[in-house]
Order: sequence, then structure tokens, then C-alpha cells
Amino acid sequence: MFSIAVFVSGRGSNLQAVLESPKLKNLVQVKAVFSDKLHCPAFDIAERYSVSTYSIGEKEGFITFNDAKDLLVTLNIDLIVLAGFLKLIPADFVKSFRNKIINIHPALLPSFGGSGMYGINVHKAVYNSSAKVSGASIHIVDETYDTGKIIAQHCVDISDVNSPEEIAAKVLKVEHEILPDTIEKIASGKLYFDDSRIRFKS
Repeated sequence: MFSIAVFVSGRGSNLQAVLESPKLKNLVQVKAVFSDKLHCPAFDIAERYSVSTYSIGEKEGFITFNDAKDLLVTLNIDLIVLAGFLKLIPADFVKSFRNKIINIHPALLPSFGGSGMYGINVHKAVYNSSAKVSGASIHIVDETYDTGKIIAQHCVDISDVNSPEEIAAKVLKVEHEILPDTIEKIASGKLYFDDSRIRFKS
């Protein structure tokens, strides 16, 4: 079975979408959940599914990224999924798992990405730009925020919204669809690199 680790910082709705996805049920196993917090609501979700949880960082009671690397190797993790993880992944960690870390971002990259562009901050920026579409992007994680190659995107019409919160609600629905779908394709061996682009086999 294809093994993944999920990195989270907050409520864990994307983690829950992965754990409850019918298409992933007999294909993917979530073996570990990591957070930059000592505790977050996503840990409660993981524990309901008997998934081990770890706090990662430099604080007391946390494991370091170096320790996490060893643990992920021991667990034979095939893919690391950042699902609302707010900290920048250290460069040496990225190097150790090159092209094996993906992130879901609540906007259409390369617009509205980078440092500080997370959560409602993203949706406020989109709303204030008067953009008529938004959506979710999944990309390969590299050494900087939101600059890795884009794997998948899904758009939503936001031409009629009246607040950033309305955008957030529309985009979150898309996130819950696109993340399990992308993981399913990766786990099935459909992702490949074609020159400078990432594609999926039919």
C-alpha cells in the first residue's frame, strides 16, 4: 500500500478529506501526521483514525526535522503531503525528499503565493484584487514558499462573492476534491515529468 505522511497546522479538514476518501481507501495509508503545534484539531482527527501524531520543530517536546527524516524513512513513506502546514520546510529536508513532498495552496499559483500567503490572508488578497476566479493548486515543494512546479489546479467562480470568507468556503470545497484525486493519481503511478512540465498518464 502507498504510504503517506501529512503535515498540518490547524483544523485538519484536508487531512479528514484524505482519510475519508473512498478512492484512497484501499490504495493509500496515512502512517503519520506532523504539526508545528504541540496540539491542533487535526491531531484529534488523526487519533480517531489511530494515526500516530508528532509535533515537529525546535521546541521542547517536539521532534526535529532531522529526527523526522529518519522516522519517515523507517516508516517507508512514499509521499509527504503538506495540508495547511504553515512553516517553511528546511532546505536539507526538501533535498532528502526531492519531488516527494507536495503542498495544497488555496489560490491559483503562481498568483497569491509566497510568505504570509496562507489561510484568510490569501482570500483577502484575492478579494481585494477583484479577481473573478480563484481555486486550489497542488505543487511540488521546493526550498521557497509556493514556487515548486504545479501538479494540479481547479478553478472556482468568485465573481459574485461579497467577502473573503465566501471565497474561502468555495475554495475549501475544491481543496477537498483535488487533494484526494491528486494523491490517487500519484499513488497509482500516473505522475511523470515531461521536459519542464508535470503530467499525468491517462
